[in-house]
Amino acid sequence: MSNADVLGRYGAAMMQTFGIPPRVLVRGVGPWVWDADGTRYLDLLAGIAVNSLGHAHPRVVAAITEQAGRLMHISNLFASEPQVALGERLDALVAGDSGLPARTFLTNSGTEANEAALKVTRLTGRPRLVAMEGSFHGRSLGALSVTAAAAYREPFEPLPGNVTWVPYGDLDALAAVMGDDVAAVVVEPVQGENGAISPPEGWLAGVRALCDEHGALLWLDEVQTGIGRCGGWLASATEGVRGDVVTLAKGLGGGFPVGACVAVGDAATLLQAGHHGTTFGGNPLAATVALTVLDVIESEGLLEHARETGDWLAGAIEGLGLSEVSHVRGRGLLRGVVLNQPNAREVLAAALEAGFIVNAPRPDVLRLAPPLVVTRDELQLFVDALPGLVRA
Repeated sequence: MSNADVLGRYGAAMMQTFGIPPRVLVRGVGPWVWDADGTRYLDLLAGIAVNSLGHAHPRVVAAITEQAGRLMHISNLFASEPQVALGERLDALVAGDSGLPARTFLTNSGTEANEAALKVTRLTGRPRLVAMEGSFHGRSLGALSVTAAAAYREPFEPLPGNVTWVPYGDLDALAAVMGDDVAAVVVEPVQGENGAISPPEGWLAGVRALCDEHGALLWLDEVQTGIGRCGGWLASATEGVRGDVVTLAKGLGGGFPVGACVAVGDAATLLQAGHHGTTFGGNPLAATVALTVLDVIESEGLLEHARETGDWLAGAIEGLGLSEVSHVRGRGLLRGVVLNQPNAREVLAAALEAGFIVNAPRPDVLRLAPPLVVTRDELQLFVDALPGLVRA
């Protein structure tokens, strides 16, 4: 088996939603992966911010093996202890010290979590949502209704819902469109798909205040930013902001499909029997893996590691003084290397040839979202190579 062998079959077997991938990956350990030709790559994307513990983490492998040998799937006609334990863990994580009740709906992905959140907002009885320009919340029809990119939206319009769009980070613009008909404001604490853009300091707290003023829910999409990616369990919590509805996925399963919609306070009771469902969501295997990922992040000090290593990485890249690089933005280990020319795809291709996996969410931005276990020595390999990559 080689890259050419498998990719030659890919086009005939698979729908062309992703085009033809450049490589066939066959195994991984920590932040490293190998392709079918035996070439090794430093994975600085982690499956798009998913493989939080890297590849084949021994505790995750052991948890999967043990639980798969006991019970994998039962449907939601029955309960399992791992399911309930994960719900309790996420309820506490999202509610924080607010003293408010919280409840969790478990899913298989971030898009599914956002679909559940969308239903929560509908049950407020209010007709309108406010979403941010530059946002990404998924590609199913409901999630797409609050995703900004025209290229994703236009082939499937008309989309459901009544959505008002405002510039990300502009509190005055948000205040101008708020009203008592707004069910929720949906926000990413850092816009990952838009190139790791952080809003101005204090903006998220201002959004919280406007939601409180108008009785609207604050829906925080932490699918990409949560579970340690930005240096805290929730990127919003590090700013002292609590959401009424919080969606999680990606790093929660460390590579295993799992997501969650967590609602707090009055929002926690809006979804009732028959309002929503899932066949696979919250199965014992997925819940066990998620609990293991949370345990490892905590026991290995990966929240602090993500904060400190992310800051070091940004400083190391900017310290190169490259004329081709404008700056590095983002938080923790979700970073955007902003280029002075719209040649990110060319740099991405050069990086892959040199043994580094990154991606280009915008023409002038490289996104770095490595596993939380990555070391400075491993990242230094990329820093050392970057001058040649941006000039290739």
